Amino acid sequence: RLRLPSMSKALDTRPLLPTVRAGSSRALARGWLWMGVLALIGSGVLAIVLVLSRTPGIAQVFPLKDLFRAALVVHVDLSVLIWFMAFASLVWSLVTVDRWVAVGKLSIALAGLGTLLLAMSPFMPGAQPLLNNYVPVLQHPVFLAGLAMCGVGFGLTILRTLVWAWPGHAGVAATASRLHLGIYASALAGALAWGALLWSMATMPAIDGTAYYEILFWGGGHVLQFQHALLAAVAWWWLAKVLGAGWPVAERQATRWFAVAAWPLAAVPVMYLLWPASAPEHTTAFAKLMEWGHLLMVPVLAATVAALPGAWRAPSSPVRSALITSVLLFVTGGILAFMIRGVNVVVPAHYHGSIVGITLAMMGLAYVLLPQLGFGRATGRMARWQPWVYGGGQLMHILGLAWSGGYGVQRKVAGSAQVLVTVQERIGMGMMGLGGLIAVIGGVMFVWVCLVAMRSPAAPESGTIAR
Repeated sequence: RLRLPSMSKALDTRPLLPTVRAGSSRALARGWLWMGVLALIGSGVLAIVLVLSRTPGIAQVFPLKDLFRAALVVHVDLSVLIWFMAFASLVWSLVTVDRWVAVGKLSIALAGLGTLLLAMSPFMPGAQPLLNNYVPVLQHPVFLAGLAMCGVGFGLTILRTLVWAWPGHAGVAATASRLHLGIYASALAGALAWGALLWSMATMPAIDGTAYYEILFWGGGHVLQFQHALLAAVAWWWLAKVLGAGWPVAERQATRWFAVAAWPLAAVPVMYLLWPASAPEHTTAFAKLMEWGHLLMVPVLAATVAALPGAWRAPSSPVRSALITSVLLFVTGGILAFMIRGVNVVVPAHYHGSIVGITLAMMGLAYVLLPQLGFGRATGRMARWQPWVYGGGQLMHILGLAWSGGYGVQRKVAGSAQVLVTVQERIGMGMMGLGGLIAVIGGVMFVWVCLVAMRSPAAPESGTIAR
């Protein structure tokens, strides 16, 4: 079985939740939160363009089709790659001892500047969109420079985490929580994704365009999904504990399931050794790793589901709303994965469900961490309703896509290119458009709640949840 380095039996007496320490760790975490929120702002602006360009009636009025593909590329990169990596870096910073602080600051600076270049790139003349999987690309120097800077920035923070959040380190052992295992496993997944990217780059055939980036990001992109899923599971348990919800098993036993969930990643080096990145067997192997490897997350997910009744009985709060909607969307996305038949909009329905489930988990954890990072609390009716609006809109969005996919509507097209012939197709895509607009409102609500809290005086620490 997988044995991440000795968390030792001492962990049996540790609390489940990490403690946010004052000093460099908190300062770096604050910087990553700011960067993540700003990335979501840029993604939200581009999301409006995407939804309008695919909504029947509106798409014929506004000439948005030419911008659709470029906006889609950067929207995906900001809302998935940058937001997820920024929030992962935030969590990693919390469990890393105060060493290599200058490296941590350089990481934020590089990733922040790179994100700004990414956000600008769709509006650059001559930017050619390539809709490859995982990290879609604009063939333009501004985009490629921004992506490279982000990669180096996130790579440095992963390196810092691996060295100075090492469970055997004395400074870490003194403050480690039981969730440390899941958090460190996610950093190992991030490092493996970086290694897979470099390995693919070193063995790439001489090809250009979409095919090049499809092969380049295929292995690392699949590995990165394990990082995101592990962090989502960490967030679920964190939120459930804050809400006072319990599990049917002992915490010290259940936290070992994070190691089980990370175990499939041991196959990644073997697959690279057996098949070069351009080989069909390489592509198939990673698809199978995704299909079967994530089943080892079932114990972690089952424990989360078992805690939901306790969370439901908790008083209404932003944390409660985020946990429930996150699990609902994540499970819906998983179910839709088994309904994929061919290349149609059921595919984005599946991954939107899973991605939004992870996003909502991170949003809920952001609400928990705001006062601990020295910001104000996320309070009020808007904060409580934000996960329901965002999650509800996204649920309508993905169900509309799944409906339309059943009638063969193709993915990655917009406007008249969608060829919506039947009433059922138009209803499905109309539902998609309405749900997407509602989700955009929910995303704006999250950004607004965070900005208000981040500009408010620091909230006093207490054991209560903001309502």
